[in-house]
Amino acid sequence: MAEGNHAVATLGGGCFWCLEAVFQKMAGVVSVEPGYSGGLTINPTYRTVCEGDSGHAEVVRVFFEPEQIGFETLLEIFFTIHDPTTLNRQGHDVGTQYRSVVFYHSPMQRDVAEKMIARINAEDWWGKPVVTQVIPAPVFYPAEEYHQRYFERNPEQGYCQLVIAPKVAKLRQHFSRLIRTGEGN
Repeated sequence: MAEGNHAVATLGGGCFWCLEAVFQKMAGVVSVEPGYSGGLTINPTYRTVCEGDSGHAEVVRVFFEPEQIGFETLLEIFFTIHDPTTLNRQGHDVGTQYRSVVFYHSPMQRDVAEKMIARINAEDWWGKPVVTQVIPAPVFYPAEEYHQRYFERNPEQGYCQLVIAPKVAKLRQHFSRLIRTGEGN
């Protein structure tokens, strides 16, 4: 799916603050918006999602320029910076809202995601099978304003230092060539 001249990807891999912090550093990414997808509740809030009863996953919606960074590259980053082998959890974040999921916007995205998962499993990246769901993109609900650019605005906060900063460091280690010029943190 494209919005204007930009394509969109919707990904869930644990806390959306982590994914947002990583993807907003990438060259070719126009914007990253944390939010909720995949549940039954209309207009969910952070509280209802965290309670685990809404069915939503914490996700990011990534708008990108495909001629600069492709969907496959976004997925490679996604599958490197979170553990796609743990069902409904990332570290100490536990619940269906933290599940690993690719909400695809086109048959091409579905095919690329399925091939990427098959490759990861065949190459044994994680030593365990990938449990990431690959399902059609449902309605996306933007997260509350205080979740937007969370790591950027709260770099000294404990969660940011202990959980998000190591993911950003992993990004720099594996994908430094793809990071936007002049990115701090």
